[in-house]
Amino acid sequence: MPAKKKTTRRRAPQTPLQQTWTKTQKALDSAEASVEKKVRDLVEKSGIDTRQASAALKDWRRRIEKEGRRARRELEGRLAALQARARKEQRKVSRTVDETVQRTLAALNIPTRDEIQELGRRVDLLSRKIDGFRR
Repeated sequence: MPAKKKTTRRRAPQTPLQQTWTKTQKALDSAEASVEKKVRDLVEKSGIDTRQASAALKDWRRRIEKEGRRARRELEGRLAALQARARKEQRKVSRTVDETVQRTLAALNIPTRDEIQELGRRVDLLSRKIDGFRR
């Protein structure tokens, strides 16, 4: 029986913002590991009590986590502002396109949907009046 091929799930491509965030997290993890290694080396060389070193490490981790949360909140705030701006620009572009289409239709003397509906309403009204005269 042939071996089954292992299928890998492909992730959706990350946006530049997501890539930056991932790189930032990796950099923070790397910095934390580096600090931890340096503290261990310092403990070994200086003979500092392991409890003090452990407390210092916990303090560093707490600071790094706090800065990570702060950075995440700041990034989320900026992202929300960008999304709001994008929605505003989208509405503005949509209005501009609508106005351009209206002007183009008018220049080509092509009736718009609203004008056709208005004409249909008028035809219905006239038809009712004509039917009223026939009675």
